[in-house]
Amino acid sequence: MVRPIVKDKFLLSQKSAPADRNDLPVAQDMVETIAAHAEECVGMAANMIGVLKRIIVFQENNRYVVMLNPVVKWASPKTYTIKENCLCHEGAKDVTRHEEIDVEFLDLRMRKCRVKYSGFTAEIIQHELDHLDGILI
Repeated sequence: MVRPIVKDKFLLSQKSAPADRNDLPVAQDMVETIAAHAEECVGMAANMIGVLKRIIVFQENNRYVVMLNPVVKWASPKTYTIKENCLCHEGAKDVTRHEEIDVEFLDLRMRKCRVKYSGFTAEIIQHELDHLDGILI
């Protein structure tokens, strides 16, 4: 189900709780919602649809990747600063991002995964992880 995008700063500033198997329908709603906003959105955190669970979705190689309880296990020391936008508010904000990250997460089958990401995909993941921690971009 496509859900509305939340713009309430109080809700968006809350830290998200760990996700579990019972939250898989939320992940499906997130995939449908990001697909509905594909022209303007490349990543989404669950709080963007009003659910305070640690779930993110992003597009990679023309498919959607869902991560439950993602944690950065390593980040490259090399960083850069860039302006980022968000569906949740107007305007852009300067943020500093790591060029590469190593992320541990659960996939949709509740299997533990660990994947290294770089470039724009790493930037998207870091943006969405900020959402899960209640950091407004």
